[in-house]
This record gives sequence, structure tokens and C-alpha cells, in this order.
Amino acid sequence: MEKPQIMSDSSGLYVVVLAGGISHERDVSLRSGRRVADALVDAGHRVVLRDPDAALLPFLADEQPDVVFPALHGSSGEDGSLLDLLHALGVPTVGSTGAAARRAWSKPVATSLVAGAGVSVPGSIVLSHEAFRELGAASVLRVVRNALEGDLVVKPGSGGSAQGVTIVDDPNDLPRAMVEAFTYDDIAIVERRIMGTELAVAVVDTGDGPRALTPVEIEPAHGVYSFQARYNAGETTFYAPSRLNDDITSAAADAAVLAHRTLGLRDLSRIDFIVDEAGTPWFLEANVIPGLTETSLVPLAIEASGTEASAVYGALVRAAADRGTQVD
Repeated sequence: MEKPQIMSDSSGLYVVVLAGGISHERDVSLRSGRRVADALVDAGHRVVLRDPDAALLPFLADEQPDVVFPALHGSSGEDGSLLDLLHALGVPTVGSTGAAARRAWSKPVATSLVAGAGVSVPGSIVLSHEAFRELGAASVLRVVRNALEGDLVVKPGSGGSAQGVTIVDDPNDLPRAMVEAFTYDDIAIVERRIMGTELAVAVVDTGDGPRALTPVEIEPAHGVYSFQARYNAGETTFYAPSRLNDDITSAAADAAVLAHRTLGLRDLSRIDFIVDEAGTPWFLEANVIPGLTETSLVPLAIEASGTEASAVYGALVRAAADRGTQVD
């Protein structure tokens, strides 16, 4: 086990930032965790940066930190398991409950709930790997192509950072896209591609109710906001505030807060949309532990909203400490 990295300060709360894990997004998580830890030190807190491992739970039980701040992407932090365990340990935690995380982690569940609340979602077909095999790939894909016209997006039923996501503009590429999605999850989603402008809306709640920060417009250099475009400097141009008009960004902000509330999320989330030519924001996914790296969208939104990451993260840990381990 690596020795925990301690960044001390004489005042403030004792915060354990969790980063790393064993998911496909480990490297991104480590970058997020370091940025969060640095910001919390700037805000006057004593911070330990830890990788979740077999010694983590005994460490937390012994140390009893004031707050845990998870910066774990992928299943390590976002499927709800660790969040349930932290609650069972009685450790105040920044972010959503385990139950809410599970709702957002499952893209089919999140999409269904958000659609039921009145937010536009792309038409889609959800396929399990078992059904795909048993019913015959060729027959299944024929039905999919007939039901969903135009270009498609194929993605895993859970996960983030665009891993396992394929844009399909040639029907011959659909089988390969399904294989790619099933590499990351036993559930795959085949979705009608909405053409338009990608927009990410960070939602923050430090105790006064959720509010949307300045929406960030995303313009990938090569047309697709891939894993590489997300985390390699120069691959994407971000506009914060967005170049879209105020009516559209206001509608996206309202839809983001509605999605956050509908899924029962808490403290911090990022809601992703595609805005079509008519100005309609189409919900893509909700992120309960969004990326917080130097190229991530939430820090850009924080800066564009006229504040600093240290102030926002500091307010979140204070709110978590005040809340304790209550679920609601």
C-alpha cells in the first residue's frame, strides 16, 4: 500500500480525497483528485489524498476524518457501492447517496427517469449482451436499423469519459460498435444521433438548493468528443459562457437542475446535453462524480461563473460536514 499523501494546514476540516481506483478511468481520477486536494488546501483544509484499496475502510474507521471527498470516476466511485460503505461507516461524504448514484450510473434508468420528468431524450433501444447473442446479432441489428433512422450512437449502459462509445454513420460499422460497447458493459444502448452543439451544465448545491453554473459549450477539433478529446490539451475548444443564445442556455440550465432533482442527486453533478438546430436540449447523461482535471468541464464552469474551485469545493465539504451522514 502506498503511503497516503498528506497536505497539511493548521486550520479547517480534515478531508480525505479519494482518487485512483481500478476502473478504466483511473488516470483521470488521479488527476481530478490532485486538483481537488490542492484546491481544498488553498481553502484552508487539511487533506489526505488516498487511493481506494484494501486498507481504506480500516483507515477511515481509525482516522474518522471530518469529510470524505470522492474523486473516483467509473465504477470505483459512481456505481454507489463505495458511497453506501462510507455511509455505513458514518463518514460525512461530499456527493450523492449510493441510491442516487446507481440511478445515474445506469444510463437506461437515468434516461427513463429524466424523460418522465419532461426532458427531451433521444430515441433508443437498450440491448443486453445475452439477448444480443440468443436472438442472433444479424436479426437484432436489422430490427435496430429499421427502428432508428439516420446516424446512431452506440454506448455502454454505464461508464463515462466516452469510453466504448461509437458514432455509426455507416450501417456496416454497427456490429463492431456493439462489440466495443459490450467490452465495457453487459448492456449496450443504440441511440438516434442528435446533431447539434454539445453542452455541459454543472449543478452545485452547497445547502441552498441546486443551481446551474454557466453552461460550457464543447467543440472537438475532430468533430467527436472522444476520450482523447476530453483529456488531451488542444483537442477541444471550450466556450464558457457558451456561444448559444441566452434562451437556449437558460433552457439547458433549467433542464439540468430538473435532471439533478429527478435523479435525487446531491452536492455536485454534471448534466450533458446536445442542443439541436431548433434550440432543444437533449439529455445525454448525468455524472455524479464529474471530472475535475485541468481540462474538465466543471472547473471551467466554476471559473466562468465568477468564483474559484477552492471556494466551491470548500463550501461542499463544509456542507457535507454540517449534514453529517443523513441521507436526505
